[in-house]
Amino acid sequence: MTGEAPASERPSRFQRFLLPGLAFKAVVIGGGYATGRELAEFFLASGPWGGLLAILLAMLVFSLVCIATFLFARATATRDYQSFFKSLLGPGWIAFEGVYILFVVLILAVYGAAAGAIAEAVFGVWPALGTLALMIGIVGFVTFGNKSVEKLFEYVSYLLYGIYALFVLLAFSSFGDRILAGFGSAAPAEGWALGGVTYASYNLIGAVVILPVTRHLTSGRDAVVAGAIAGPLAMLPGLLFFIAMIAFYPEIGGATLPSDTLLQRMDIPAFHLLFQLMIFAALLESGASAVHAINERIDKAWQRRRGTALTHRARLVIALVLLVGCMFLAGRFGLVALIAGGYRALAYLMLAVFVLPLLTLGAGRIARGLRGSPQITT
Repeated sequence: MTGEAPASERPSRFQRFLLPGLAFKAVVIGGGYATGRELAEFFLASGPWGGLLAILLAMLVFSLVCIATFLFARATATRDYQSFFKSLLGPGWIAFEGVYILFVVLILAVYGAAAGAIAEAVFGVWPALGTLALMIGIVGFVTFGNKSVEKLFEYVSYLLYGIYALFVLLAFSSFGDRILAGFGSAAPAEGWALGGVTYASYNLIGAVVILPVTRHLTSGRDAVVAGAIAGPLAMLPGLLFFIAMIAFYPEIGGATLPSDTLLQRMDIPAFHLLFQLMIFAALLESGASAVHAINERIDKAWQRRRGTALTHRARLVIALVLLVGCMFLAGRFGLVALIAGGYRALAYLMLAVFVLPLLTLGAGRIARGLRGSPQITT
């Protein structure tokens, strides 16, 4: 006997190459990008061409940092963020824990606000009902662990990429002349590098949030390919969305829900509803990613101390506590203020406790030949 795992148990090419990028995309798109708010905040201010350059820069940064993260995770056999940062920062790992708590509070509040805004704009109901529906959906998936969350990433991705492709086609058919005119304007391409780096910096936390799915990587080559693909998978929908937004530049930059502004101009009620449902699905997978990462971190600590895995009931309770504590903060702040105020501060913290150590200490350890993690099990 060779001792090899049966073919049916080996990670598939989808799990090795695409799943990490799709999971990373789930974190990146989230509440602001899905609605167009983040695109307006970080890219539109640089003008049509400057915004495109900023998006491409963010895509490149995503790919490079994901490659480094996946390589380091595989080299150190770390599949949850606590273990990862203990290996990277030693006793300083607690600094990331603090930043991650801030990140989770902020993004879950943003997601709750976005779900509420969608419920009010599309269905004319009390915003809290949209927030509650999102909470129920997230709890339903994270309760059952890795396989449930990974299926969510896969199926929502099919919906999301299809809807965004249709969205840009309808945009060009409805107001393509305005899009071309917008790119033909003399708007200056200023500050695009800062916008791209700032946007990428706080979203790079997604590379750590999705560490549980890197258990499917079987080699350093897998890590490099999956990381390189992650950037385009995350930013291609945003690129398409940004192009459509240029039709109403610069006015659309002040809209709380730029997606709703464009959909109203298209005047296709059925697609309007479908797009908003897609945004809700994007919020669902993004929120599930954040909560699942915390469940996995607690699960690993629980296994070390008790020798048993977290039960489904425990995962459910943890998710409920997180969601109730974070999402209803959104009722006190607007979506635009949350993104504009909180995310920029988070970007600088993330650079300090994750990106710079990874690209210096982490890259040095990888370069010195730290590789050959134990056989990964699923």
